[in-house]
Amino acid sequence: MYFSNELIRWYGDHKRDLPWRHTRDPYVIWLSEIILQQTRVQQGLPYFRRFLEAYPTVGDFAQAPEEEILRHWQGLGYYSRARNMLKTARMVMADFQGVFPSDYASLIQLPGIGAYTASAVASFAAGEHKAVVDGNVYRVLSRFFGIETPINGPSGIKTFQQLAQQMLPSGQSALHNQAIMEFGALQCRPQNPDCGNCPIRLSCYALNNKKVSLLPVKLKAAKSRNRYFHYFIIRQGEGVWMQQRKGGDIWENLYEFPVIEHTEPSGEGELFDSELVQTRFGPKAEIVYSSSVIKHVLSHQKIYARFYEVRNVDLSVFKNQTLDYVLIKDLDKLAKPKLMYSFIEQYLI
Repeated sequence: MYFSNELIRWYGDHKRDLPWRHTRDPYVIWLSEIILQQTRVQQGLPYFRRFLEAYPTVGDFAQAPEEEILRHWQGLGYYSRARNMLKTARMVMADFQGVFPSDYASLIQLPGIGAYTASAVASFAAGEHKAVVDGNVYRVLSRFFGIETPINGPSGIKTFQQLAQQMLPSGQSALHNQAIMEFGALQCRPQNPDCGNCPIRLSCYALNNKKVSLLPVKLKAAKSRNRYFHYFIIRQGEGVWMQQRKGGDIWENLYEFPVIEHTEPSGEGELFDSELVQTRFGPKAEIVYSSSVIKHVLSHQKIYARFYEVRNVDLSVFKNQTLDYVLIKDLDKLAKPKLMYSFIEQYLI
């Protein structure tokens, strides 16, 4: 009980005042958990507030069109999370009579909810005896107990889940789970942990064996894929032409300028000379603006993008593509990837 008691005591003195900690509503807790996946609290908090204001109940969420959800989500990345949230909300309305479940067995059936999220919602909303294991928990357990099994391998996931469950005090699962996650976020940080003021430092394996910087162990991620996008800004009057991304690729159903993807980098030099531009966009087409290369990093991909403004385009060249004419003043109403709306804010608005 020493481990849990010390963390709970520390939590009482240092916890952040966060809105989802003032409720046991499983819908609200679910919102916060999904938004905070792969996202810092400081970045995710405004999104949480906006979503809760726009969709105060799961019924409100379920009725929203996907494009609207994606627009609220833009900037967070991992857009499959937003799509799965909508699927979950609609499944709750259809299969759970509109009552968001708070038990692990029901939660784990919902789209986009894995063991971590199901445990978190069940623990925080209903006090179910389920350990929550996120990156912060992996780090605290690995350092304190000296576990060198990689946290992102099958054996490591099983080992840490079992250990976390063993450390869970009866009747205090929600408090313990909140405490250990907060401790990892604020005290036992990935870089520069505050070991000097750590309440469990005397029993910490990593500190006593000078392995704080070596734990936890993580297997190397797969090599990132490089992609080269060339976007074309085609103005017409007060608007521009946009297209919705399809095909199960990244950013599915989000809007972007018409794009050509190349397999090799173009460097900083001009890729499309006048002859190529006219071949692609018609005999009168000309480039009037060309951006520098913009690097955009995703989890397993690196996007190298360039933006060109092209005038005198023959729109018939897009006859086999679906383009949408959008007034520039209305571009903020479209759901767009961060790369796109960041460029638009700088160049068009």
